[in-house]
Amino acid sequence: MEEISLCVMTRELCHELFKLWENDPDIYADMERYTAYHYDKDAVDRYFDTKQNPSRVLLAIMKGGSPVGEIQLKQIDRENKTCVLSIHMQNDAVKGHGYGTRAEQLAVQYAFDVLGMAAVNADTIVKNTRSQHVLEKVGFQFIKEENGFKYYRYER
Repeated sequence: MEEISLCVMTRELCHELFKLWENDPDIYADMERYTAYHYDKDAVDRYFDTKQNPSRVLLAIMKGGSPVGEIQLKQIDRENKTCVLSIHMQNDAVKGHGYGTRAEQLAVQYAFDVLGMAAVNADTIVKNTRSQHVLEKVGFQFIKEENGFKYYRYER
């Protein structure tokens, strides 16, 4: 497997990521909200701008010098030392190769070692079994299922 790394997402990397983006129907609980993705420079700029705040870290998943996904550590609660992990891979060509698993491992390490978190939470919609498998492989523990979601936690 080619080496996977994480770096802080820049506006330029965000555009590079979304130029080859494909929406994944497995992340939609309500399929009426699913639409095919079409790159839009202004929309990517707005997306990037909305992610710039102190309660969130937006990271690019890098493979061979190119972004193949994004990881967010969001809802960062420095007092309680918790955050929520969110991952999205660029398209089906980069899924199923272990890149997301490695990226999640690196993101959890970043949350603990850089952000000083004591626990990282994550959730998936019930039908997203691929994401659930990866979370469990990385070491997240299943907490509960509620309102169409499965909730996980990784504690150090």
